[in-house]
Amino acid sequence: MSDNRIPTFSSTAVATPGTPAAPPAPVAPAPVRSAAAVLTPLGLLTVLLGAALPMIDFFIVNVALPTIGSDLHAGAATLEMVVAGYGVAYAMLLVLGGRLGDMVGRRRLFLWGLAAFGITSLACGLAPDAWTLVAARVAQGAAAALLLPQALATIQATTSGRRRAKAVSLYGGTAGISSALGQVLGGLLVSADLAGTGWRAVFLVNVPIAAAAWLLAARTVPETRSPHPTRVDGPGTVLLAATLITLLLPLTEGRAAGWPLWSWLLLAAFPFAAAAFAVVERRAERAGRTPLLPPSLLRIPSVHSGLSVIVPFSVGFGGFMFVVAVALQTGLHYGPFAAGLALLPLCLTFFLASLAGPRLVQRFGRRVVTAGSLIQAAGLAGLALTVHAGWPGVSVAGLAPSMAVLGLGQGMVLPVLLRIVLSELPVAQAGVGGGVMVTTQQSGLALGVATLGTLFLSLLPTLGTRDALLAALLTQLALVLGTTALTFRLPRTLR
Repeated sequence: MSDNRIPTFSSTAVATPGTPAAPPAPVAPAPVRSAAAVLTPLGLLTVLLGAALPMIDFFIVNVALPTIGSDLHAGAATLEMVVAGYGVAYAMLLVLGGRLGDMVGRRRLFLWGLAAFGITSLACGLAPDAWTLVAARVAQGAAAALLLPQALATIQATTSGRRRAKAVSLYGGTAGISSALGQVLGGLLVSADLAGTGWRAVFLVNVPIAAAAWLLAARTVPETRSPHPTRVDGPGTVLLAATLITLLLPLTEGRAAGWPLWSWLLLAAFPFAAAAFAVVERRAERAGRTPLLPPSLLRIPSVHSGLSVIVPFSVGFGGFMFVVAVALQTGLHYGPFAAGLALLPLCLTFFLASLAGPRLVQRFGRRVVTAGSLIQAAGLAGLALTVHAGWPGVSVAGLAPSMAVLGLGQGMVLPVLLRIVLSELPVAQAGVGGGVMVTTQQSGLALGVATLGTLFLSLLPTLGTRDALLAALLTQLALVLGTTALTFRLPRTLR
């Protein structure tokens, strides 16, 4: 029998700093790279650890929201801001953080970002009330925007050839692992209630990890920067922020607030903000200046085709992670730990697929992405059948096979897409290309959580948890099949 209870929090969350971010780089000479600027294996591990922290932290919150709401007496709209405040701040400042890394040094910004992330995590863990937690989460999102853009920029500047291909694949694999691991770790920490900290442990755990990563980064990560850093594109930065706010804020807060007038006004303003941003960036490039997002970048085949696949993939991935976390807890009455544990098979197979990615791409080219998308569709279909046939007695073990297939497909898609987007970029534009890629991905994640999550919760009161979950899964399956068709536009081989 389906459970018709509505969760105590809203579905619309903002994109996780989902994937560690890539910074915009100057459009002139390549980054400074001395003989000493070589990333060692330990340095790479440190960079990936720093990049994973913010994404893990976002997904940890998914399974902790009910407990936070109960402890701090927070309503749905306030809980929504705990998630949305982080994501909006991150999305707004991501590109700016990358440009600042080009100017003052990526290692320096990486260290500053780690320190800020640790401090803001401590503030989240000690928050005495809900709105203090919201404010701390906004600050934490800003710290993430300072930290994450330096990761891929450092990899791009300090590796080459096969070492770079492997490092980028590991970077992409970190995204999927972090998302699933975040929910597993969050469930474990909330259930363990370490020293009576309850949900606060999901934030406090970042403090020692950030401190250890800072010490490692200070010793193992080489400094790189642009020899001729460009000035910050002020008008472009403001208009990009306006574009993201007018889209993401109403989508993430509108439902929880009852779709007030301001949410519709912001959505109506979105196309005008986006058009103004495009015009300003085009004029800046024609005038010989360096815009925040050079329009010519989108005319590169690998960038254009790669981003066209990243958007629907991210929409489905972001929505799936949130809907499953809600459905397992409210419908199957899983505890926080069991809800996170159900995603562990996905996490493991995603990681294994990302490790195999470089060899598969070398042999099969873009067909790896097409095959991965089809495998992902098979995993979704299997999961839907499992839910339909086994409800309400579906166990964690019963979900494992379809979750494993789903993770295998996703792990064959995302890391390879990252390489495709970067593969045809001139060296001088590798950073800005990565920035565009990750900003696009984060926006897709936000749209996925908003649309699939809203669909799920809207159907929940009338259809029950099982059928609402099935509707969300089948919607994502249709999206994945459309994504599969788009993969045929990708470059046949990678450079």
